[in-house]
Amino acid sequence: MATSTTNSASAPKARANAARKPAASKARRGRSTARGTTQSKATRAKAARTRATHQTEAALRQTQTATRDTADVFGDYAERAVLIPVGAALIARDRVVSSVSDTISSYSSASKAQAQLRRFERRGVTARNRLEREVRKARVRVERELRQRRREIEKTVEARRDAVAKNGSELANRVPDLANRVQERVLSLV
Repeated sequence: MATSTTNSASAPKARANAARKPAASKARRGRSTARGTTQSKATRAKAARTRATHQTEAALRQTQTATRDTADVFGDYAERAVLIPVGAALIARDRVVSSVSDTISSYSSASKAQAQLRRFERRGVTARNRLEREVRKARVRVERELRQRRREIEKTVEARRDAVAKNGSELANRVPDLANRVQERVLSLV
């Protein structure tokens, strides 16, 4: 992409020339003639007009260059906006033509069609076997987790049952003793 420049190539030359001219007129000013003073004023005025003209021309050239560069930039963007979809469409068309050509060449004769069908069958068998293997792995994993959970639950239930049985047997052992105490109290009250 083109970029705009702020200074034109001739602007420094114009400034250099303009800077030299007043120095030359200063040297002439040293003359003592009346006519030399008039000429130096006229020379300075002409130099100022020439400088102004050159600066105006340089500014005009800069403006034209900036305008041209801006137009070039917008032209580049517009061109890209048109070329990108065209290129995308052509690439898509090439891919479609390529796949259709491959399909036609794959089924152009009976032997090629049969070979292609065998390829499809092998691919299907491979996919089926892979799926069956994954299902078996999942089933084994689920069964293993269930067995582990069942063992944990059985251990918990057994521990609680043992605790209840132990508490029950302790209570059963304490019942005759408690019955004797209750009986003794009742007799002591009566």
